[in-house]
Amino acid sequence: MRAGRFILPAFAAVTFAALYLPIASLIVYSFNKSKLVTVWGGFSFKWYGKLLEDDQILAALATSIKIAAASATVALILGVFAALALVRYLRPFMRRIMAGMIAAPLVMPDVIIGLSLLLLFVTMEGMIGWPSGRGVLTVFLAHATFCMAYTTVMVSSRLVSARQDIEEAALDLGARPWRVFVDVTIPAIAPALVSGWLLAFTLSLDDLVIASFVNGPASSTLPVVIFSKIRLGVSPDVNALATILIVVVAIGVTAAAWFQSRRLR
Repeated sequence: MRAGRFILPAFAAVTFAALYLPIASLIVYSFNKSKLVTVWGGFSFKWYGKLLEDDQILAALATSIKIAAASATVALILGVFAALALVRYLRPFMRRIMAGMIAAPLVMPDVIIGLSLLLLFVTMEGMIGWPSGRGVLTVFLAHATFCMAYTTVMVSSRLVSARQDIEEAALDLGARPWRVFVDVTIPAIAPALVSGWLLAFTLSLDDLVIASFVNGPASSTLPVVIFSKIRLGVSPDVNALATILIVVVAIGVTAAAWFQSRRLR
């Protein structure tokens, strides 16, 4: 028992060190004046200025944000209707089949998803001429497709625990089904909607493998551009970009935790 008191904290310390020490070193070297990433040449904000002058990085960031916002919104809308069908309207046999189809993209390798979507887009272009080539549209369709599985799972888990008797009471009082859905169901599953949209946005913004299959020369997302830049070695401006993303994520997580703790109090 006494040994366990020391082993578990030591194991946790080693684990957290393995996770956060590389991130800490990345942040430190983003202020490195030298072009060599691993050789300290003095403190400087030089690479942050270079980053703001890099049109390729800025264009890729704007493209990624647009695609992530659009695909997350579409994935959430489709996920809500899929979750409603899964939880409320399908028979048990069809429910099991649909649940398996929704769970498949969650465990399937991204390489398989990306390759299958690429073949689908090529086939559709040959048959009906749409989508024409690979670009922002194909990346958006691909991200909305695989993000839909995640939003469906999150919304359906919330629908299972939602009180259906309140919806039935609203129907008994004369409300139309659409008003019940808007005024009763949507507020009941609102936390799942927010969480599902944020998760889909993050998955789309972070995706590299699927986007590599379906993007075009003028529609490279931020992960694709970063990967292409570090294939020949990590450049200091990439460290600066990663540091900015880390700070933005840290601020968002801190703000969410603060609002949550305030709400609980």
